[in-house]
Amino acid sequence: MRLRKLTLRHFRNVGFAALEFSGRQQFLVGANGQGKTNLLEAAGFLTALRSFRAAENKLLVGHGQHTATIACELDHERQGETKVTIKLRHDGKELWCDNARVTKLGDYLGKFPTVVFSSQDLQLVRGAPAGRRRWLDMTLAAMDATYLRALQTYTRALAERNALLKKGKADDGQLAAFERTLAPAAAQLIALRTEGVKTIGTAVTAAYARVCDDVEPAGIVYEPNFADASEDSLLARLESGRARDAQFRTTLVGPHRDDFRFSVKHAAAKDFASEGQQRSLVLALRLAQAAWFQAKSGIRPVLLADDVLGELDPARRRRFWAAIDPESQVIATGTSLPDAELGAWQVFEVADGDFVEKGTKTEASA
Repeated sequence: MRLRKLTLRHFRNVGFAALEFSGRQQFLVGANGQGKTNLLEAAGFLTALRSFRAAENKLLVGHGQHTATIACELDHERQGETKVTIKLRHDGKELWCDNARVTKLGDYLGKFPTVVFSSQDLQLVRGAPAGRRRWLDMTLAAMDATYLRALQTYTRALAERNALLKKGKADDGQLAAFERTLAPAAAQLIALRTEGVKTIGTAVTAAYARVCDDVEPAGIVYEPNFADASEDSLLARLESGRARDAQFRTTLVGPHRDDFRFSVKHAAAKDFASEGQQRSLVLALRLAQAAWFQAKSGIRPVLLADDVLGELDPARRRRFWAAIDPESQVIATGTSLPDAELGAWQVFEVADGDFVEKGTKTEASA
């Protein structure tokens, strides 16, 4: 898949921008805080109608505006020339594909994959489990409507059970009603997470070896909240935990407390890996995500690289670029142009939400 034109209206600090892309490498250059990441965020929204850095649509709509628009024109392996338009409001969104309204997200998922390499990805290793769960949910849901439905069902039932617990007056019958919905959805989530992390983890190991010249083993391991994830076992755990849940006024067991762990040399990367190893791990995770997206959808993702390579040593940086699929479109950002050895880039200068094309350049010719 190739993104050929991206038009934004009232998206964050971008009042209006219309960028036409040619070739497979685009570079957005400018000082920090000018809008480079905002454009990548808009392009990344194409995959699953979710931002990689904001949980609420209202944060994406420009100040003082009621609506933001993202319009993408694509060359697509299966659908040919395609146009996708997303309208964001403070309280929701609309999706149009080739001028037809899309009302079911499940009919859209998996068709327009993008992968964002962000400087904030380091928190996937260092940060709290919630960030890793969010990444895992967004990744699996982006390609699997079954996973999305199970996640939505579980999330709704969990919120309703927790609301009862917070009131402090929930009886066993009320809790049991929600538990009968929670348990099968939870079992399905855990099964799909187990399968997904295993497959993506194998790709992480391979990608890390390429980035680090195969000097040390690395990977990811799924850590569910508890081992026996059958529906009957989950139901029994929820039932037996009602008194404790009532005491803490929240549900203490279930996949909303799952995690996955990064490892290097068979040790926890969060505690024992160097900064260079941790950065290589998250790059490997994104490379694995891109490979998994392509395997699941049959469509080559657009890669969105947001100032991610500045902290890597030159050797790892070169190996990372060598590990990228040479046919994938790459849209990258930075405060200076990339190394000349990475080839020619279509360059856009960015200042205060404005994007000005500067032609095709390398560092050597800038």
